[in-house]
Amino acid sequence: MNAFQPKGNKARSRRGSVTTIGLCLAIALLEGLDLQSAGVAAPRIAKEFALSVAQMGWAFSAGAIGLLPGAALGGRLADRFGRKRVLMLSVALFGAFSLATTLVWSFESLLVARLLTGLGLGAAMPNLIALCSEAASPAQRSTAVGAMYCGMPFGAALAAAIGIISPGDEGWRHIFYVGGFGPLLMVPLLALWLPESAQFVEAKSQSTTNTEPPAGFVEALCSHGRARTTLALWISYLGTLIVLYFLMNWLPSMVLSNGLTRMQAGVAMMMFNIGGGIGAVGIANVMDRFSPRLTVLGMYVGIAAALAGLAGAGGSMSMAWGAFFCGLFLVGGQSVLYALAGQSYPTEVRGTGVGAAVAVGRLGSILGPLVAGQLFALGQSASMLVVASIPLIVVAALAALTVVGSFSPRLGAGAAVPGGRRA
Repeated sequence: MNAFQPKGNKARSRRGSVTTIGLCLAIALLEGLDLQSAGVAAPRIAKEFALSVAQMGWAFSAGAIGLLPGAALGGRLADRFGRKRVLMLSVALFGAFSLATTLVWSFESLLVARLLTGLGLGAAMPNLIALCSEAASPAQRSTAVGAMYCGMPFGAALAAAIGIISPGDEGWRHIFYVGGFGPLLMVPLLALWLPESAQFVEAKSQSTTNTEPPAGFVEALCSHGRARTTLALWISYLGTLIVLYFLMNWLPSMVLSNGLTRMQAGVAMMMFNIGGGIGAVGIANVMDRFSPRLTVLGMYVGIAAALAGLAGAGGSMSMAWGAFFCGLFLVGGQSVLYALAGQSYPTEVRGTGVGAAVAVGRLGSILGPLVAGQLFALGQSASMLVVASIPLIVVAALAALTVVGSFSPRLGAGAAVPGGRRA
């Protein structure tokens, strides 16, 4: 019987990993739907409340502002109380305030609802990354995080589909109904089926026998030689997310400004997110199988080329394909960055490290839509803004290559991570 025990343990571990990644994928899908919902609903929200382009930029950024403290706090709490508990609370929070968005009555109430929704959304992501990183074997961590993260663009594509089929000017609320009830229904499923990270449980039990106090916030990010990796992660997140969220929020308006229809704008948005879903899994899988450095270099070259193609697009077909390749490389690239963050920190501070990186990256999700909205209001063209974002991609690429150079993503069991700790 003992001869068969290791196989039984391995099978149970694999089932637990699949369950964890599957549930995290479902949450990521709902998070992607909610993040995209404001962009999809924007034209009809602006019409109902008579909002200017600049005001809609603030409405987009309100949710992003909530993401920043949510990510930092969610990651820190995950290292203290567990990934599962904090994730459940985060999901309940963004579900409740997504529903509250359907009840807004003014510009100010819209800002508050989106801000609090963003707080829950921000707290969820570090926990999703930590859970998937710790559920997978070291050689498959990028693929596991990518498989989870592909839910984000597919959820955003679902939001675009709901926007297309929702009738009339009042139809924008349907997106937020789905984005609210869906997460609330997932909370009991997480309570029943989501296992807590075994690595977290082990690290927590070891810390109880250790007389040293837990690492502080700065120590978690910078001690044991992690300062350079942390800074490079932050720069790569910031540059990539500025461009990603600019397109996520303003792509429909860009299509409309080229004289195309609302239906064609919805198709372009769906193509962007379908490409993102393919890229999230595909590029992460390439990362695990081949050279991490060449993978990162290739994905950023792809981002720059896709942005240049989108800037030169004019017709509906060229806009749709430009959006597809932007999604493929931008969203796929972001999934790789999330995987890199999960591998850059040891278990006991992984939530803190990932949460801090996500929080800094969220500055990009604030700045991208806000700056773009102000420039659009001043009469700048969409093509000019897309081209102007390419230098940011170059800076982000150099930072990401620095992170890859600091460690080997294909860690074996028990291999050292930056800082001399064990994965």
